[in-house]
Amino acid sequence: MRTASRFIIVIIFLGVVLGGIFGYKFYQFGQMKEQMSQPQPPAKISATDARTEQWTPSIKAVGSIEAINGIEIANEVPGVIESINFESGDTVQQGDVLIRLNAEIDEAALRTRRAEAQLAQQEFKRVSDLLPKRAVSQSQYDQAKANYDAARARVNEAEAQLNKKIIRAPFDGTVGIRMVDQGEYIATGTPIVEINMLNPIYVDYTLSEKNLADIATGFPVKATVAAVPDAEFEGEISAINTSVNPETRTVRVRGTLKNDEQLLRPGMFATIMTLQPEDNEVVTVPRTAISYNTYGDFVFVVEENDNGELVVNRRTVTTGQTREGRVAILSGLEAGETVVSKALLRLRAGQKVEIQEDSAQTQEASE
Repeated sequence: MRTASRFIIVIIFLGVVLGGIFGYKFYQFGQMKEQMSQPQPPAKISATDARTEQWTPSIKAVGSIEAINGIEIANEVPGVIESINFESGDTVQQGDVLIRLNAEIDEAALRTRRAEAQLAQQEFKRVSDLLPKRAVSQSQYDQAKANYDAARARVNEAEAQLNKKIIRAPFDGTVGIRMVDQGEYIATGTPIVEINMLNPIYVDYTLSEKNLADIATGFPVKATVAAVPDAEFEGEISAINTSVNPETRTVRVRGTLKNDEQLLRPGMFATIMTLQPEDNEVVTVPRTAISYNTYGDFVFVVEENDNGELVVNRRTVTTGQTREGRVAILSGLEAGETVVSKALLRLRAGQKVEIQEDSAQTQEASE
């Protein structure tokens, strides 16, 4: 009897506790329902109109800067450096003397060859004078002539060998940091200095084979580099490779850029825009008005509902290129439609909104 009484008391206690909990939850649910039934104030948003702009169609790519002429100068013959006639970073002209190697032995050899050639010339002249008088045979004349020709060839050979002791600039350009010192013995093929022609300069990049129909030599190109982020270098396509890489299905393109201030240097990474010759009319919105999503990009369009209230509706769009903070809309939006320009995450489809004055938009409209 006592056990049954205790069991009843526990059941009653649990009933009271559970009843209180359920009652409290029911009360909270009622309060929430009451709050939700009350009209919510419209969300304040910044909005802007989609507008039409004239954009030059372009193809974006990445590539590298290359010198039109750029080599590492080396010597053809060994020797000891007698003089260095340039400083690192100098601008040189084609034919300027850069390095002179000690050439005492070569100069002495040249004098010997010239003396031999002079003797052979005199002998050939004597034989030539005697041949009409039949004082010498035709074979003696031929031998003297061959000796004279061989002597002159040896002089030319000695002169060429001597000239190799003088290393000259092969073209106009700017030299880099020299890698040898005066008095140093250098073996054949020792790197001496790098020289590059910097103005104009090439930019090499690749494009997909599907873009071949959209490019041609003479089309304008613009390049930017990280070293000079605020500068834009202009030029044109100077060459398109005659074949497509079968592994990557890309074609190599070369542009020639102006580089008057020599800000571009070989080896720089560049972003290149290949421009089309005609402008296109496109609808654009600020980049902040686009919500990029895995399942498709969208914007919030501001519209009026049946009660004349402003609401936002989500609309999927197809986006194109981005320029100066604006995105081209290829489909899904018409010029003149109003879209939310920022803070998209706090909005939901069908939500009432109130457009607040946007200082950036006001400034844009005044411009």
